[in-house]
Amino acid sequence: MDLQEVLNDIRTEVLDAGLKGSLPDYIPELANIDPEKFGMHLQTLDGRSFSFGDSQEKFSIQSISKVFTLVKAFQYKGSILWDRVGVEPSGDPFNSLQQLEFESGIPRNPLINAGALLTADILVSELKNPKLDFLEFVRSLAGSREVYYNEKVAYSELSCSHRNAAMVNLMKSFGNIQNDVNLVLDFYCHACSIEMSCTELAKAFLVFSNHGKLPHDQQQILSVSDTKRINSIMHACGFYDEVGMFSYRVGLPGKSGVGGGIVAIHPSDYSVAVWAPELNGKGNSVKGMMALELLTTKTGYSIF
Repeated sequence: MDLQEVLNDIRTEVLDAGLKGSLPDYIPELANIDPEKFGMHLQTLDGRSFSFGDSQEKFSIQSISKVFTLVKAFQYKGSILWDRVGVEPSGDPFNSLQQLEFESGIPRNPLINAGALLTADILVSELKNPKLDFLEFVRSLAGSREVYYNEKVAYSELSCSHRNAAMVNLMKSFGNIQNDVNLVLDFYCHACSIEMSCTELAKAFLVFSNHGKLPHDQQQILSVSDTKRINSIMHACGFYDEVGMFSYRVGLPGKSGVGGGIVAIHPSDYSVAVWAPELNGKGNSVKGMMALELLTTKTGYSIF
């Protein structure tokens, strides 16, 4: 199968579909992104790569970073992490306060805002220099030194982070946040502001296709069993309250972000990242959803 030809066909079909969405204007800096940007990169475990469009341009990965904070927190806490955060799909918007109140300050899963704020709290406690150490971890996954925080995005997000602040305070009232609220919010917003290209993201997520081992240096980041657990959480929780539709249409574990990025993996085979900034009503990239659906349909490579 000529995967480059497949990607070229995907680009043509998605653009011809004339899909439209909206930019996330609740984060002012993200509302300034060119809505016509569109890129995709597929990276195989045997070292082949295929791409089109704006696949080399960096963008704010936003909630895709929640997978990275989850992995790092899991490295420190292991299974006791699940005493403080669940692993079930939320079925509610990613910034729901109501669910958090009903469940006594225990986030439903680590890939919604409350859950990622909880893992941020853990990393603020465990890392000597939280923001720098976390950035180095993401760079090690991507095999690239050219990964940075976008300070404008981070502070834009902090300036309008009232619901996230409410979540941290609510969890703290239940005894499930240990650090100063402002430190947790600052770390969380910086993690979301990390800028990566589709190429860098696809390479960073190869570890989840490779049973927890970094392909570029063979370092074992996660055990085979723990990688299975992270992948299952991505599959069940990675797309806010649209996870069922993504599973139905695409059939891969993955994670989206309101920066317009989506990353997905096929175990033992490949990882793929797509970026198109316009979002649907659930906060997922309109073009990205279609592109990944076409990928698994045309190649037959899904987990089902």
